[in-house]
Amino acid sequence: MILRKLSAALIILLAFTGCTKKTHNKNSEIQSSQEKNNHNAGEELQFKDFLDSYSPQKKEYNFFLTYKLAHSWWDAVALGIEDAVNQYEEKGVFITYDYVAPDAMSAYDQTERIKQAAATHSYDVIGVDVADIDIVTPVINQIIDDGQKVMTFSSSDSSKEDGCKRIAYVGNTHNYRDGKDLAEVLCEKLEFKGKVAMLIGNVGAPCHEDRASGAREVFAKYPDIELVEEQYDEDIVEKAYDFTKDFIEKYPDLNGIICCNMSNSVGAGQAVEEARLSGKGEQIIIVGMDHDQRALAYLRDGIIYALALQDCYAIGFDTITTAVKIADGILPGSLYPEKTEEKTEIYYQNEASDLLSALYGIID
Repeated sequence: MILRKLSAALIILLAFTGCTKKTHNKNSEIQSSQEKNNHNAGEELQFKDFLDSYSPQKKEYNFFLTYKLAHSWWDAVALGIEDAVNQYEEKGVFITYDYVAPDAMSAYDQTERIKQAAATHSYDVIGVDVADIDIVTPVINQIIDDGQKVMTFSSSDSSKEDGCKRIAYVGNTHNYRDGKDLAEVLCEKLEFKGKVAMLIGNVGAPCHEDRASGAREVFAKYPDIELVEEQYDEDIVEKAYDFTKDFIEKYPDLNGIICCNMSNSVGAGQAVEEARLSGKGEQIIIVGMDHDQRALAYLRDGIIYALALQDCYAIGFDTITTAVKIADGILPGSLYPEKTEEKTEIYYQNEASDLLSALYGIID
């Protein structure tokens, strides 16, 4: 099972830690075939990641990690980062790191951050959650050409196929497939007919764009499914809420909404919940992404039909273990892959209460 049970301290950290930060560490009903084969809702969720047998070559490391924007999704990644750092410290290896992002996504802001980090020559590895492949890749390549070590991590890669010289990637390697899987769940629930809308996220963000492309491929193969509108909500709840309200007004017979990031799952859920209170939107089925507490509550209450949750903790943990090896000059191969693939799993209403309990300590 990809999610892990959080201790009380970690639950508090997930709920209240700000995303833009600089950290230094020393010391309902079940109808579809997918649902019939899903997880054991009573199975305990627990942490299970431990350091591998690799012995670091140094006693101290310093990493720079920049992600797309200040957002609670990356707080979950931070839990894995911090856990790995603490486990290394227990072995006498001390890791400091900067973990920073802007309040709103900007590929230009990101390139400035990584250029400034590189200019200090104080980091063993620079890690980038790529905001836009076309804009960020040339900067990564220049930094590498200047002799520094760069990896990508989290939800968005810029790969060798994109012309990027980054050493390795840790994170979701299957966003396109995730989009297809969510779209298939939605289409099956709709019995492969109806009007659907899509909330994407940020223009140019590889993970958002890939999920949307995967979803489009699925919708296109069913002649009775009509994709009536797409909108980029910039990974902002309020914008997703406003776009969903517009969908409901423009398409009174709208049957489904697919959400390609964590924020738009929340915004869509809020708008549909409000619409149902006024007698609208009862037929709208929502599928979306990830572990926001509000989205999980909408899943529990039947507002959202399914959520695909990425293993954020493992992304953070494996980013640190990979960065240590990169810092030691070890290239991808037998000790770690060029792409570390983390899991995504789809959850349904009957599992929502267990997720809320394990992740946020909420007991119904």
